[in-house]
Amino acid sequence: MRGRPRRKPDLSKNLVIAVDGPAASGKGTIAARLARAYGLPHLDTGLLYRAVGLAVLDAGQDLDDAEAAATAALSLDISGLSDNPRLTERDAGEAASRVASHPGVRAALLKLQQDFAAQLGGAVLDGRDIGTVIAPDAVAKLYVTASPEVRAERRWKQLTARGQDIAFEDMLEDIRRRDARDSGRDSAPMVQAKDAVLLDTTDLGIEAAFDAARRIVEAARARHGL
Repeated sequence: MRGRPRRKPDLSKNLVIAVDGPAASGKGTIAARLARAYGLPHLDTGLLYRAVGLAVLDAGQDLDDAEAAATAALSLDISGLSDNPRLTERDAGEAASRVASHPGVRAALLKLQQDFAAQLGGAVLDGRDIGTVIAPDAVAKLYVTASPEVRAERRWKQLTARGQDIAFEDMLEDIRRRDARDSGRDSAPMVQAKDAVLLDTTDLGIEAAFDAARRIVEAARARHGL
């Protein structure tokens, strides 16, 4: 006797929050706090690309080798990513931006991210293409940004506090180079979704930025009856 077909979960009431933006804009901190506030799982998708980049480097391969990067993405083990201190280092960020330009890498990680977003109840994801590619139907979409100088200062202070030796001018150049690469790639470029709300954190502290983000999400929930 044939069993009854499994009923797909009703995702119409999922609170999916997409937080996009460039490096050091504050999107990761905001996304993590939103996840705690709403009791939702959180995925920093940038860690996936950082892990792929480090895997390519650890294998002694070229970050510009699309096939090697795609192979690393297909075999990625996401357990314990948030506990790996190497993923927060400057080299990991540069490596992530380079491997993310390969369509094969993005394709390999696409389903993983979409499955995370499709969890019953909802989820918070932050990255570069969440609102445009990963979760285009997200209830709330934020595009978090800040001036390159402010973002470079934030990242410079973060890295120097960990003992890394880097000049501010080099950090600013890194930020500008990553912005150009992330927004200029052919596959899923970093761009503000048409229905995303812009949140500029240039002159905002974390509390003010989070408060603004929470109000954006609440307005989106009200529109969707959640």
